[in-house]
Amino acid sequence: MIGGSGLVGTMILPHLGGEHEIRILDPKPPAPGPWDYAPGDATDFARVTSAASGMDAMVYLAMGPLAGWGETANVAAHFDANVKGLHLALWAAAQAGVRHAVLASSMSVYPNPPDDEAYPDPDTPPTATDFYGLTKRLGEQVGQAAVAEYGISVVALRLCLPTPDEQWPRDGDRWSRTIATSARDTASAVDAALAYRGHGFTAVTISGDAAGRMADIGAARRLLGWIPQDPTNP
Repeated sequence: MIGGSGLVGTMILPHLGGEHEIRILDPKPPAPGPWDYAPGDATDFARVTSAASGMDAMVYLAMGPLAGWGETANVAAHFDANVKGLHLALWAAAQAGVRHAVLASSMSVYPNPPDDEAYPDPDTPPTATDFYGLTKRLGEQVGQAAVAEYGISVVALRLCLPTPDEQWPRDGDRWSRTIATSARDTASAVDAALAYRGHGFTAVTISGDAAGRMADIGAARRLLGWIPQDPTNP
């Protein structure tokens, strides 16, 4: 699990730790728990190769910082995490014998829809042009290239506002409350994606919006057998 000490990793580890043998690669140590820790960065090819040795799958959760959002250094950091780091990590993991990867993508691959309109269905090609959405679009293309180049399988989870369990249900505007996903459901989506093997590249929407008001989770339900246990009800 690359980026296991970050925002999403910290949310889902308590749910996954009892189900999997997990090794976390991150510059920052994770919270104590039943997992191994390998200090390192996604762009360090040798460290990723070493950490991936003996592992069955890779979960990629690395992300850029929130501080300084949109400033030059911040944009560069997001490209490093979502594109360069992902490419190097998939390459290194494949070299180490890993045959499956789960990527934390985002619904930000699409522009936010106008009020009272829904996001496109998952088969619609991503169209975001802002820096963050663009890095996530490119990250999915990196995953597709890895499938073709290394013969691995990759599932990209287009996450919708993962929210810590203690902050669920989420406060905020109707948009946020509708698409947000609890930490428990985010973890179960990762678990389902880990079990979905040998199918090339697959992108699915992960949202608490079970009714499909703004986000269509039909592909996740059909392919991964995933539905939110903590559905939103704005």
